[in-house]
Amino acid sequence: MGDSEIIGPPTRQPTLDYLEKIVTTAEDAGFTFALVPVGSACQDAWLSAAAVAGRTRSLKFLIAMRPGFVAPTVAAKMSNTLDQLTRGRVLINIVTGGYPAELEADGDFLDHDERYERTQEFMQVVRKAWTEEKRWNHESKYYKVQGARLFPKPYQQPCPPFYFGGASEAGKRVGAEEADVYLLWAETQAMVRERIEDMRKRAAELGRTLRFGMRLHVVVRETEEEAWAAADELISDIPEQLEAVMQKIHSRTDSEGERRQQQMRTSDGKEKLLIGPNLWTGIGKARVGVGTALVGSGENVARRLQEYADIGLDTFILSGYPHLEEAERFGKYVMPYFAGKKTESAAAA
Repeated sequence: MGDSEIIGPPTRQPTLDYLEKIVTTAEDAGFTFALVPVGSACQDAWLSAAAVAGRTRSLKFLIAMRPGFVAPTVAAKMSNTLDQLTRGRVLINIVTGGYPAELEADGDFLDHDERYERTQEFMQVVRKAWTEEKRWNHESKYYKVQGARLFPKPYQQPCPPFYFGGASEAGKRVGAEEADVYLLWAETQAMVRERIEDMRKRAAELGRTLRFGMRLHVVVRETEEEAWAAADELISDIPEQLEAVMQKIHSRTDSEGERRQQQMRTSDGKEKLLIGPNLWTGIGKARVGVGTALVGSGENVARRLQEYADIGLDTFILSGYPHLEEAERFGKYVMPYFAGKKTESAAAA
């Protein structure tokens, strides 16, 4: 949807040239994959990813599938086509949606729990389409398929992984039963530990195992002082009336993850921006979704990420303002601390 030097309207347009700069910079910085999001304010995730995939060598693309907006067999064909053309560089992010007004603008009127019920069926049909060799049928509440046989098949065998997040009871159930990588938005270490333990137990009861990832922002500089000055600058020009607008927007969501983000930032009617070592909620003052960032020197941000990894996270989906320069800084100041380790990093593009 564009990029900016501070939190606010985009000052850099999402042209092909600029998107190419972001993904090649992320690749050169050592990132494993780039999140390509979905939303009413974003360009189409699949077309954008396809446009820039040919400009990269190894970077993978975590692309959003949106249950209810495209037939699961068609979504599977789209992912397989790009997976073949990029030789296995497609990952799938299942996005159920948490803002009814946004969903209704695209013709989706299911309530919260029904959306997750449909999401699970969608994932099951997509996986069938990926893996079934012979013609197959499927019939459930939301989807009916008869005589399906998909071409092409995925380049990755047996199929790309499903990344999925949901903090509600309905979301956790789907995650435990269907996800390969369960995603959380940035929270305190105690909160993350509790959620990982809960999801591991839920998955184990089904005979499954999960990997875990976290979506967060970063503000990384050479020194702590420079990082916190940059964080202050990010929110320096937020208009006073914008916070009232944001509160109105937040009141319209049925997302449990969104509620948890706002709950961390406000307590007893008071705003709390620093909620843990280097963990800052200032970004949540002016944007929806994850509003929490790690702020600090490269050494301290690396230390905090390692602490999260020790809890059980092995994937981090990171973003900053602007994406281009923050990817460069993260590669310069943080990546060296993880040289040779298996922890994945992802640039949110």
